[in-house]
Amino acid sequence: MNVLLESTNAVPYFTDVGGTLRALGVDASEFDWYVSDIETNITFDGLPQADGWVTGPELARCLLYSNLQFMWGVFSAFPCDKRVEVLRPPAADGNARFWRDANALTPQLDGALFELVCWDSTATILVGITPEQAAHYMATHPEAKLLRDEA
Repeated sequence: MNVLLESTNAVPYFTDVGGTLRALGVDASEFDWYVSDIETNITFDGLPQADGWVTGPELARCLLYSNLQFMWGVFSAFPCDKRVEVLRPPAADGNARFWRDANALTPQLDGALFELVCWDSTATILVGITPEQAAHYMATHPEAKLLRDEA
């Protein structure tokens, strides 16, 4: 399933990745993560300076920073120890595929379980989440909706 949360006062800012994962019922530590196209409001150690892999515990530690906002970014979740070679990193900024053929949208990296996309400080896009994760997220954020094609 693909879900969109945008333009709401229900969250303090877009995107609080730690809060988003909690709303999904997901523990960052249980996955390996490929992070790409990242832009944040603060500089800190813990995430790669360029696109790259982080372990779940590494990401979980990063998400403890107070008021850490991801303006842009793609977080691709993989089973632990199932890293793939990445020839073309996932992108958020300038990526129109989220708004076209939304029903067929899948994570940008083959093998990713799901993808969390931070979109221009105005939206969070969840790609390939399970129905259970979607229900959990939408119960926490009733303003969230299924991602649909732009008219």
